[in-house]
Amino acid sequence: MDIQKEIDTRGLNCPLPILKAKKALTDMMSGQLLRVVATDPGSLRDFQAFAKQTGNELVEQETLGTDYIHILRRR
Repeated sequence: MDIQKEIDTRGLNCPLPILKAKKALTDMMSGQLLRVVATDPGSLRDFQAFAKQTGNELVEQETLGTDYIHILRRR
């Protein structure tokens, strides 16, 4: 997978990972991929809702130890 941008939101709780992802996506071109690394377990549900609300595609979610990885495709 060709990730264009990655942001680290470890240690931040809702809504900060979403807000940082939203800001990062505004600087990206349509179709580009953003990888967000978070430690907030609620981020799994939050990013699903965020994708539905904004029209950005949630390509993948993965849990690696205490990290939650979210990959979004800019609409």
